[in-house]
Amino acid sequence: MLGPWLHDWRGLRGRRCSFWETRPMAEALATLLRPRYSDLVVSSPAFPLRVDSLNPDPEPLERFGRHFPLAPGRCLEEYGAFYVGGSESISDPDHDPDLSRLLLGWAPGQSFFSCCPDTGQTRNEGARAGRLRARRHYLVERARDARVVGLLAGTLGVAQHREALAHLRNLTQAAGKRSYVLALGRPTPAKLANFPEVDVFVLLACPLGALAPQPSGSFFRPVLTPCELEAACNPAWPPPGLAPHLTHYADLLPGSPFHVPLPPPDSELWDTPDVSLITGDLRPPPAWKPSSDPGCTALTPRPQLELAESSPAASFLSSRSWQGLQPRLGQTPVTGAVSGRRGIAIAYEDEGSS
Repeated sequence: MLGPWLHDWRGLRGRRCSFWETRPMAEALATLLRPRYSDLVVSSPAFPLRVDSLNPDPEPLERFGRHFPLAPGRCLEEYGAFYVGGSESISDPDHDPDLSRLLLGWAPGQSFFSCCPDTGQTRNEGARAGRLRARRHYLVERARDARVVGLLAGTLGVAQHREALAHLRNLTQAAGKRSYVLALGRPTPAKLANFPEVDVFVLLACPLGALAPQPSGSFFRPVLTPCELEAACNPAWPPPGLAPHLTHYADLLPGSPFHVPLPPPDSELWDTPDVSLITGDLRPPPAWKPSSDPGCTALTPRPQLELAESSPAASFLSSRSWQGLQPRLGQTPVTGAVSGRRGIAIAYEDEGSS
């Protein structure tokens, strides 16, 4: 099957190329491609390290959940890509998690081709990459409009997950948003629908365990990556087109070459006017306060000098037309217990047969 792949993929001789698949097929394909390309890189999956594991050996470049053994002086942005993977059974190729990560992070100016092993057909992924980037910009706008953020702890055994969780909580607090940490296992639409007061969810997981872009209508609220939350809440983050797409949450932490610290509270970046591209409203600047400030509390005074807890859940409950059963203690007469209806809801005994 390698013959039709090489015939359909019309690349120029002497160009740099990077591709990935299973190790036996990758070596066979690399043997046929090395005479055609002067610089060929075979990628391999980058499995995350456990919390208690130490790896003294230096690892090659890790991006998008994979290792790229580049030669000294080479840069990944100089390479084109050839992806061999996927399946004919996938109804929408845009929802392939492995391919979506690579399309979002690959250099837009470089060529990107894919091949399905089931059919043996190649495809130029330029148009699909554009759709994925447009959806990513939409999710960033949703995160900027959100008031309540749900942090989904998708991994508890990968290194630096505690530091990443603390970083995301500080990030949402600096942007004037509320955050809740939820440990639900693998996210599903039924699980996340139990939290209607949350505007967006952020999945904290390793690159290989992240969700694929979901079709519209599957989740009640959008599920984002930590990189998209960083772009929405950090005003010092580079603008779209210049910012890298990071799939590992460790790249956002201090010590990483991609880490962008938050501006100080008195920075003018917090006061920059910003208009929502979804609602068209002007976003107010976040009321950023240090955690040691005594004025930053969870209680708000009422005009009657009463104290009430100010939480997004309470605000969401007060806006609903039905707020549950009202006990009305002391307001209803006392009566004895009476026999209720018998049967099941579809046919009670006193209803007769229809």
